[in-house]
Amino acid sequence: MSSAVISTSAAQGRFFVFDTENNAGVRPPLAGAEFFGVARSPQKVLPADFPQIFKSEKLAHVTAASRLIARPAPETVSSGIAAIDALTGGLPRGCLTEICGPASSGRTTLLLSALSAATRRGEFCVLVDASDSLDPQSAAAAGIELDRLLWVRCGENSNSVEQRHTGEKSLEQLLRATDLLLESGGFGLIALDLGDLPPQAARRIPLTTWFRFRRAVEHTPTVLLAIERQSIAGSCSSLLIKLGPQGQQIKQPMNSLFHPPTHAQLLTELEITAEVARSRIDRKPARSAEITFASKTAWAG
Repeated sequence: MSSAVISTSAAQGRFFVFDTENNAGVRPPLAGAEFFGVARSPQKVLPADFPQIFKSEKLAHVTAASRLIARPAPETVSSGIAAIDALTGGLPRGCLTEICGPASSGRTTLLLSALSAATRRGEFCVLVDASDSLDPQSAAAAGIELDRLLWVRCGENSNSVEQRHTGEKSLEQLLRATDLLLESGGFGLIALDLGDLPPQAARRIPLTTWFRFRRAVEHTPTVLLAIERQSIAGSCSSLLIKLGPQGQQIKQPMNSLFHPPTHAQLLTELEITAEVARSRIDRKPARSAEITFASKTAWAG
């Protein structure tokens, strides 16, 4: 028994099978476009060497992978801390760098050092402060030229009544200010201080926002820093530095002229460890080596 498959206009897309032996009036099977009532030109026989012709004509302008030019590594600048520069090679321009760690891990020390080094190079910098936590006197003591620093305060209008909503409002102000700053350009370093925001609030920043920031700073001489408790930018950051306290954090001054009290201790220095958790600058895996540096208080000399 032979069969034919036809389609009716009453049921488009539904096929019916009829026995052609018992239904002599049924039209024999059609093929290809003619099956749907469209005139079809006769098939052309492809030459035997068609694959070679297609490859030579269609792929003639495709550059081989071996001839692709590697993207040059971005220019790096000093972070102000020699140990950090030795570990990372410096802070990359045109990239997003994340600096994360818990409280008392050296985040503010590294932030102030980077701002100090940038302003001493004659660059104008911006600190977008989500929690209004910058102390201008500490910034000046760290060597920051304040006349070259734009301080965007996102949390100064908060009060105890609105304390639970402070993180959301500050975060909204920070994102809006960052968009405007990246669009305007002209800054050597833009730092986003998210270190004092609740982690649940900082994690609400969508990945698309970080991607937009990365694309906005790309091909510019701006260093974009994000100071956080935990990494939240994901693959959008080119460099991720993790900080943490190490060893004894409280030290007594060795040349003190007075006897230290027994009920209290004077903080003079913090020992901080740093490691590169991710690096996309030189297309090499991140180094697992750690370095240690000290952060001294202003009164300790």
